Amino acid sequence: MAEQASERGRGAQWQHLDLRRINWSWLGTVPFFLFACAFLVLPSASLVIGSFQDNEGNFTLQNIADLGQPSIVNAYVLSVQVSGVTALLGTLVGGLLAWAMVLGRLPRFVRAFLIPFSGVASNFAGVPLAFAFIATLGRVGFVTVLLKDLGFNLYDKGFNLYSFWGLSATYLYFQIPLVVLILTPAFEALRPQWREAAESLGASGGYYWRSIALPILTPALLSTVVLLFGNAFGAYATAYALTGGSLNIVPIMIGAQIQGDILHNPNLGYALAFGMMVIMTLVLVLYSWLQRRSARWLQ
Repeated sequence: MAEQASERGRGAQWQHLDLRRINWSWLGTVPFFLFACAFLVLPSASLVIGSFQDNEGNFTLQNIADLGQPSIVNAYVLSVQVSGVTALLGTLVGGLLAWAMVLGRLPRFVRAFLIPFSGVASNFAGVPLAFAFIATLGRVGFVTVLLKDLGFNLYDKGFNLYSFWGLSATYLYFQIPLVVLILTPAFEALRPQWREAAESLGASGGYYWRSIALPILTPALLSTVVLLFGNAFGAYATAYALTGGSLNIVPIMIGAQIQGDILHNPNLGYALAFGMMVIMTLVLVLYSWLQRRSARWLQ
């Protein structure tokens, strides 16, 4: 009798359960989480595990210890230098473009052209970008030959597209437009009332920018630098297609360890990628913190 009463009680509970009250909206996130798990979580976990294994699958710390080799340390240093230079120069040039477009009273058609172009150029990278620069500024590129005919030889003056500064200039092609897209809303968020109030109290234009505008824009500028650093730090196809592996940056070294015939050591390549993951994680944490700081002023 007690069992029958219990079954009748459970049946009554199911009868009173209204499926329409269940929140099914979370089902819309299932494809995203499946995609993230398949192409982000599982590969990252495999990479981390492989960093602590030898070729036979045994646990080892040798791969992590090998990251201290001079050639690997130099690769990280060179990658940080390229990323840092392009992040700072990209933020400076792109910030000036965004300022001129929003506050410099440029013609409307300039903005109508610059914003769509920035959206396209910020995603133009890899082999097509490398080929475009080789065809333009290579040793027999269009601009190089044109300047040579005019009596100015770029390569005799020390320029080399396949060097540190050549790679940095190539990266700036997609870094600068990205800055324009990021900082344009930040400049638009500077309220005219702030400048009017400062001027009504006798502040000059320089004082306004030094004491009011720049402190407000600083978190956005710093977060842009951090984002551009991470964007350049992980770039592989552009550098490899442009330099052919002559520049020893970390992404190219990872490719040589995983796919190369001479330096074939996949587990060391995993360790190199693990080191990049650690750096990128720190970059993302710093970027998130700076974004929260800048959001207080951009609301």
